[in-house]
Amino acid sequence: MKITCFIEYKIDPYKLDQFREYAKNWAEIIPECGGELLGYFSPHEGSNNIAYGLISFASLADYEKYRQTLKRDIAGANNFQFARQEQFILEEKRSFLQLIPETFQRLPV
Repeated sequence: MKITCFIEYKIDPYKLDQFREYAKNWAEIIPECGGELLGYFSPHEGSNNIAYGLISFASLADYEKYRQTLKRDIAGANNFQFARQEQFILEEKRSFLQLIPETFQRLPV
């Protein structure tokens, strides 16, 4: 059963460039550690302080394996340190979701 980790970030809207750099760094780190990066999303219109990250895993066990690998990853540790140093993430929430296949990527007719 594939799961997706849905991360909601409350960010400092005056540090959007730092958040974007943080997200771009994950584009290399997450796949190397075993996660399927679906993407990071920054504010565009509406709320200017909410961003999202989506990462999929084949199972919850694979997510746990990913977390252990990430803890040992130097680039990951550096990216976490960058976030702490720059303080652009004010709050972070994680939810684990399961896809309803019939609803995925429905294109207009």
